[in-house]
Amino acid sequence: MLEAMEREEGEPALSSTYLPEPEGVGSPTEFITALRLLKAWSGLAYRQLEGKAAASGDVLPSSTIATTLGRDTLPRERFVIAFTHACGLDDDQVKKWLDARRRIAVLDQSQQVRAVAESVPADEPDSVVATSEDRPGRRLSRWWQFVNLAVAVVLGVAVTLSVQDLVLHNRDDTVPTASQPVAGLALADVGSWVRIQPARTPELCLAEGRDRTQRYPTAIAAQRPCTQSSPRVYLDPIDEGVVQIQWHHAKYGIGCLTVLVEGPGDNLLEPRDDCADDNPAQQFRIEPTGPTTAARFRIRTTATNHCLALRDQDTVDGAEIVQGRCSGARDQEFLIHLIPPA
Repeated sequence: MLEAMEREEGEPALSSTYLPEPEGVGSPTEFITALRLLKAWSGLAYRQLEGKAAASGDVLPSSTIATTLGRDTLPRERFVIAFTHACGLDDDQVKKWLDARRRIAVLDQSQQVRAVAESVPADEPDSVVATSEDRPGRRLSRWWQFVNLAVAVVLGVAVTLSVQDLVLHNRDDTVPTASQPVAGLALADVGSWVRIQPARTPELCLAEGRDRTQRYPTAIAAQRPCTQSSPRVYLDPIDEGVVQIQWHHAKYGIGCLTVLVEGPGDNLLEPRDDCADDNPAQQFRIEPTGPTTAARFRIRTTATNHCLALRDQDTVDGAEIVQGRCSGARDQEFLIHLIPPA
């Protein structure tokens, strides 16, 4: 993936005379296409955009740009802000892109609600004769199920319309500024490079390792000497306090740490290239476990609500990172430090 990205950066940049405008886009796919056109209009390569963002105080890795523009899903607002600024747009122009993104997000939600509404079955004919297998009580139960579903649909539509009114009419007209997605960690809105170390063995870092039992054959997360740690680790916020843990590998590209919940790799963490914001197995909640100055955290999986720890509470080089029941033990505490981009 990274090799392909480098080849693209080495090619002549596409040019465009007219600044792309987002007002006419109506779907996530069209929005991504418009962002690609904006990149072409800027005449900047991925690493140049990364540099422009850094000069403005934003963190926007070139690999994140490549991954986001390679998908057909709606990007996060913080990406839109950093990317459009890096392309050279001012606050008023950036706001247009945010307006379009919010409008598409609400429209997409409305379509989902409409799909649920259309799935509600039509009323059964009144002429149906009750049998021993279709007693009045049973028909009444079915009727209540239909009523409950219909009520849920109506409420969903109402909520969607309320959100649309709130987002499109009553929001603050200023472009959002950086916030703190993770309590106790000065993580940028678009994510940051980090070093993650087990608190008991700070000379070791979360890095690529192997299952010492040899039951699982591919790369997994383990603790390794920090001087030899690879790949680079990037925390990508996807919700308040919730992140993806991305590995940026020089050879294999971007992989998101994924909790395995079955098979020979049960409870291990494997980097996978099918990163998805809505995959609970790739979502981790970062929770401070001490004073904010300590940079000490518990990492909890959202898929199982378990905590990351060292297998068998081991402290040796190569010990696997696993998920397990949260106990408050020391091996479930990690140090997380921000590091500057390379």
